[in-house]
Amino acid sequence: MQQLHAHWRMEYIDAPRYPAAMSRPFTELPALGDDRAALIVHRSKLSYLILNRFPYNPGHLLAVPLREVTNLEELSPAERADLFEEIILAKRLLSAALKPDGFNVGFNLGSAVAGGSIAHLHGHIVPRWNGDNNFMPVLGQTRILPQSLEATWVKLAAVAKPGSEPPKAKNPKAR
Repeated sequence: MQQLHAHWRMEYIDAPRYPAAMSRPFTELPALGDDRAALIVHRSKLSYLILNRFPYNPGHLLAVPLREVTNLEELSPAERADLFEEIILAKRLLSAALKPDGFNVGFNLGSAVAGGSIAHLHGHIVPRWNGDNNFMPVLGQTRILPQSLEATWVKLAAVAKPGSEPPKAKNPKAR
């Protein structure tokens, strides 16, 4: 058996997930007033983009409505439109900053059996690269992330400057 050494992972493993006192992180993190510490990449009028603290891949973003709801039907038409615009922006930011080959976009709806651990409705935007999934998640039940959340936040923040439009990806395969 070969050994895989990922020394940089310990910093991620030991890092606090969010302040222990938080019982509703999706409403409390935006109120911190420190988007970098909260890992919030962008805010709109009715929703925001935040890096997933338990990512499937580097750049895994969550699109979250500011108002706490549990079902899509509870969102007003304006909230639905705003949330979808955040998802589109997330895809554009990730394309500009990380140049993925594709994306998985979706929602976990319903109780924890649907895959979500927080009842507050949120959408997942997961960048994908050719060859990014190997035997580790299948056999080893381990996901290897080649980039820290902090480094990913810095890259996304650089292309999400207020008032600037991220460049549109001309060719998603171009690196």
